[in-house]
Amino acid sequence: MTNAYDQAYERSMKDPEGFWAEAAKELHWYKTWDKVLDDSKKPIYRWFAGGVVNTCHNAVDVHVEKGRGDQAAIIYDSPVTNTVRTITYAELKDLVSRFAGVLAAQGVEKGDRVIVYMPMVPEAVVAMLACARLGAVHSVVFGGFASNELATRINDAKPKAIVSASCGIEGSRVIAYKPLLDHAIDLAEHKPGSCVILQRPQATADLIAGRDVDWAAAMAAAQPHDCVPVAATDPLYILYTSGTTGQPKGVVRDNGGHMVALKWTMKNIYNVEPGEVYWAASDVGWVVGHSYIVYAPLLNGNTTIVYEGKPVGTPDAGAFWRVINQHKVSTLFTAPTAFRAIKREDPNAEMLKKYDISTLRTLFLAGERSDPDTINWAQTNLKVPVVDHWWQTETGWAIAANCMGLHEFPIKPGSPTKPAPGWGLEVLDEGHQPCEPGKVGSLVVRLPLPPGSFYTLWNAEQRFFDSYLAEFPGCYKTADAGMIDEDGYVYVMSRTDDIINVAGHRLSTGQMEEVLASHPDVAECAVIGVADQLKGQLPLGFVCLKAGVTKPHDQIIAEVVKLVRETIGPVAAFKTCTVVKRLPKTRSGKILRGTMQKIADNQDYKMPATIDDPEILNEIEESLEGVGYAKARKEPAE
Repeated sequence: MTNAYDQAYERSMKDPEGFWAEAAKELHWYKTWDKVLDDSKKPIYRWFAGGVVNTCHNAVDVHVEKGRGDQAAIIYDSPVTNTVRTITYAELKDLVSRFAGVLAAQGVEKGDRVIVYMPMVPEAVVAMLACARLGAVHSVVFGGFASNELATRINDAKPKAIVSASCGIEGSRVIAYKPLLDHAIDLAEHKPGSCVILQRPQATADLIAGRDVDWAAAMAAAQPHDCVPVAATDPLYILYTSGTTGQPKGVVRDNGGHMVALKWTMKNIYNVEPGEVYWAASDVGWVVGHSYIVYAPLLNGNTTIVYEGKPVGTPDAGAFWRVINQHKVSTLFTAPTAFRAIKREDPNAEMLKKYDISTLRTLFLAGERSDPDTINWAQTNLKVPVVDHWWQTETGWAIAANCMGLHEFPIKPGSPTKPAPGWGLEVLDEGHQPCEPGKVGSLVVRLPLPPGSFYTLWNAEQRFFDSYLAEFPGCYKTADAGMIDEDGYVYVMSRTDDIINVAGHRLSTGQMEEVLASHPDVAECAVIGVADQLKGQLPLGFVCLKAGVTKPHDQIIAEVVKLVRETIGPVAAFKTCTVVKRLPKTRSGKILRGTMQKIADNQDYKMPATIDDPEILNEIEESLEGVGYAKARKEPAE
């Protein structure tokens, strides 16, 4: 007996054009497409060729036209400024159409680029939608990003205008954005025509006459602007992901395929109905923020939450439960890091008892591997399904998930369940042959990629081909290693470069992390491969302990080493581990394993642009010296 998931998956593979054409009927088109899938330029495929749309019209105006104008579109919840503000769909339409008028007055037209460098405030969403309204291409750069990183993105995207704010707030720190922006423009070869600056009361920015425009004054004088019809294949946005070469990769998303796929995911993956409150606790600077704070919930007619705060510390480890309780959230989507932080501060979930979270139906996790321990902790305490799902900046939505709106499969901790409809996922060995079930290889996706995924890199089509399509002809290389078991469940082990080679044995550091995380005193952990003269590489573990643990560190290390030996076997050669206060991470919560490895191996490294707190690297270096690594960094030259 097949279920709705099996039927949907099979159809998406056998008849992708029919499958996605049906999904597209849910949206407004000024002109329907000539061809659902244009494969005339293989391996570059385009969806809904010849169709004419406007993403903003579908995300905002349509709901007002259908009589949902009074429904909340955005709830802005900012514990760092003690603000809660609700914006209805009718109010959002007014704000977005006026801000589109502001941009148009600065000469922004269809096809022009606009960089958005903003904190987590509703105005960031307004700016993105206003660009979409005009047919301009937005590129959101995470607020507070370093000036040189912003400058490289200005040079690549060549924006006509930049939208920014006077400051962002990180916990208790106010970070002035304007000096960072001014410095970036000084560094950049390309100069934007104008900068629109939102003045926040926590810090006022000095405006440069002739270039800078005050947001509030410009909005007061603005003429509302209608939606501009654009080709379905025209770009909606560029989102830069760090490239290994130092040159960022500008992932390009189109208008038509993107809105079709994202709207489809809301019901079929997340099982969310229009009118419900959906919360992606991320940032608009990341892909999750683009897809699930802004576009998907609004395309589906949901209320989306823009949260300016942290999982802990704003004010405490009960922050997430307060938001769910206060705003009646039905679905929460966040990174496992957030839950590990909550679990570390409040291991017994005492804070949860203060709040009623009965509206919550599902927790979705993504952004990095979800360790089984975190999943089990969340499931035990929240008493809802905890769904790990796997996707990438490039893909725009989930490659593999438990599609809750189609069929709820039993959860296997450590697996993001099965490939989502549209994703022809396979595991290939080194000879590019399919692996048998349970065998680890390279995870690839058969072309064409479904709608909503990227179709090129900005001004770098050759790099797009070389980076993603060249190695496995006819497939997209995810650069992740993994396997599919006999039940069809996917396991993502780690980035293929996280596979370490110990005396000829290929081992997954992700698997070892899973074992470390299962120790009752460990809140968070990381395993890296360090150079070894004898075996090529050896694994080295880092563990952060839960709050209140008093057991001696030596004892804990002896226990985790024994645990790895018992679980994976002596082949893992796992003997060295160190206790650290915290792990270095990007602002989106990814652990900087590559940087830690370089420190251990005494290699030079570039400070990662996305690092949350650079000071942590010094702490890591100290810990490594304690176990015999990173020593050469301190030794004087002969």
